[in-house]
Amino acid sequence: MTYSYVTELYCPKCGSTYSTDEQINLCTCGSPLLVSYDYDSIKASLTKEELAKREPTLWRYHELLPVKNPENVISFGEGMTPLIEMKSLSEEYGISRVYMKDEGLIPTGSFKARGSAVGVSKAKELHIKEIAMPTNGNAGAAWSLYAAKAGIKSHIVMPLDAPLITRKEVEISGANLYLVDGVISDAGKIVARSVKENGWFDVSTLKEPYRIEGKKTMGFEIAEQFQWELPDVIVYPTGGGVGLIGIYKAFKELMDLGWVKKDKFPRLVATQAADCAPIVKAFEEGKTESEFWHHSKTAAFGINVPKALGDFLVLDAIYKTNGCAVAIDDETLLAEQKLIAQKEGAFICPEGAATFATVRILREKNWIKANETVVCLNTGMGIKYPETVEVNATFVDKETTISLAK
Repeated sequence: MTYSYVTELYCPKCGSTYSTDEQINLCTCGSPLLVSYDYDSIKASLTKEELAKREPTLWRYHELLPVKNPENVISFGEGMTPLIEMKSLSEEYGISRVYMKDEGLIPTGSFKARGSAVGVSKAKELHIKEIAMPTNGNAGAAWSLYAAKAGIKSHIVMPLDAPLITRKEVEISGANLYLVDGVISDAGKIVARSVKENGWFDVSTLKEPYRIEGKKTMGFEIAEQFQWELPDVIVYPTGGGVGLIGIYKAFKELMDLGWVKKDKFPRLVATQAADCAPIVKAFEEGKTESEFWHHSKTAAFGINVPKALGDFLVLDAIYKTNGCAVAIDDETLLAEQKLIAQKEGAFICPEGAATFATVRILREKNWIKANETVVCLNTGMGIKYPETVEVNATFVDKETTISLAK
């Protein structure tokens, strides 16, 4: 039995192709590379009924993943996160069905585990010994822990004010952690110089082709969890944008297999922070690439990305699906985070909260209709960002009896 039907890497800009058996980063033209598969053979060998019998991890889709030998798979059981109907929020927003795809319930506590699972597995298959990356926190945590399991050494550079918990995840993995007084683009420059100097393999966002393949499995799961009927709208918190690009790629692949209705895409929405919104600005101006966003900052630290390497792919996915891009200020997203916890009992990350705030705004504008089905991606656990919540507690002594006014 063929484990993977991967065929080649291809450049979405110039069309050049490369072997998946090579250690490679970008195309010679500077563009990220995407992975292609033999869809006709997959269609002939795999059915939805067969898929349903497999273990509930992202590796159930192994024919559409780039790892050729299952012995190279590095896994903690990641994938098949719950799709939860948020009934109180549906009523709050005036929308028939609002769902949360909860990526907080995954190894390392964020959706980054998907990209690292596939990326590290492929790195092992390609005999890569040391990797380096810049990160806002969660990606570095995931890659360093998965790499430790694979026996690969990691060098992680993150901003000084990255979430403390993610720094501790990197530290305990045995990776080399470096902190820079700047943003992720500053960390990226350090990594670029360092990989050139030391011969490490660069696994920065979209500088290796396989992270996106792990992230696209969110799209496969959404389709499968909806019994292969896609929702009307999917809202995604967008920094580097790999997940949004991946979900779009997943739906295109499912259409090639004939498993979902052809050319009936959900409208994809990119949510960004108001003080770091390069994709939103480019979308509003009708551009195909974004400009560097100076002096970026946000409590939703995971989407504090001033300039995404794959911005043209994000914007293409938005345009092709008749989607949009929305910016949310910190005060609004943090208020929504609190509301969600109080109404739904879900303590989600600030990036995830921004997607729900976006749904509220788009419903008020009637861009989302009352009878539509909407999926918000919560990309991580709220407890990884304790600094976003203020505790207002009353101190009592040991003899106190609490009596609340009626």
